[in-house]
Amino acid sequence: MKVAVVTDSNSGVTATEAKELGVYVLPMPCILDGKTYYEGIDMSIDSFYEHLAEKADVSTSQPSPDSVMKIWDEALKEADQVVHIPMSSGLSGSCQTAMMLAEDYDGKVEVINNQRISVTQKHSVIDAVRLSEKGKTAKEIKDILEADKFNSSIYIMMDTLYYLKKGGRITPAAAALGTLLKLKPVLQIQGEKLDAFAKARTVSQAKSIMISAIRNDAEKRFGGISPENIKLAMAYTHNLPEITQFKAEVEEAFPGIEITNVDPLSMSVGCHIGTGALAVTITKKLPIDSL
Repeated sequence: MKVAVVTDSNSGVTATEAKELGVYVLPMPCILDGKTYYEGIDMSIDSFYEHLAEKADVSTSQPSPDSVMKIWDEALKEADQVVHIPMSSGLSGSCQTAMMLAEDYDGKVEVINNQRISVTQKHSVIDAVRLSEKGKTAKEIKDILEADKFNSSIYIMMDTLYYLKKGGRITPAAAALGTLLKLKPVLQIQGEKLDAFAKARTVSQAKSIMISAIRNDAEKRFGGISPENIKLAMAYTHNLPEITQFKAEVEEAFPGIEITNVDPLSMSVGCHIGTGALAVTITKKLPIDSL
């Protein structure tokens, strides 16, 4: 039985990567100054962040039900079953919508709610491909990845509070005070929520906080720091030189640990985070060969 893997563009899976992996990628809509664009189709991630830097009116929305079913139908022409890996249900309603749509597919489509986004969501996509290659059914892949959903964390340093204020996640007074004090908040995505994690006064301090958080997760949640046990990834918003420097610092802090990829943060996160963000993630490796 052949199982196709479908995800959305929030995973950061590019067209080239999708072709190499043999997966299908659903473009997520982006609303820019009242006009709808689609990530990777007529809106590149670089263009998105350029508009964001200019404080354009940017928001994201769910893909249409028709677009979701169209990509499933396309996948089912080549496969017997589909696993669909959307962004975290805690950050968008697109996961619940997909689950509702899947009810009409007589068990041929399994929607995986493993509550990840961006580079950790990409890790789930790659794991799903490997599980499919091992002959797992769509339901088996769903059960394995959902059981694994809390075995990752993302830590994000923000350079601006403008977009948190714009989205109503903090008050204008708190944003003004944070800007006045030049705070660099560190947020955490673990499971379904985007939460405050720590406050830093400098970029250097924020980096140190994130590296310490990764070390703590590795040692206390994921069974230790070893290349067989964990993998790291990084993300950024419109600041490639800064993430390149941070990558070198993370590699120095965790010698021998694989940094699987360094990607732009997806648009659905970026519209709340803004430009200048730095992120590092840790994921416990899934023991594919023993499953």
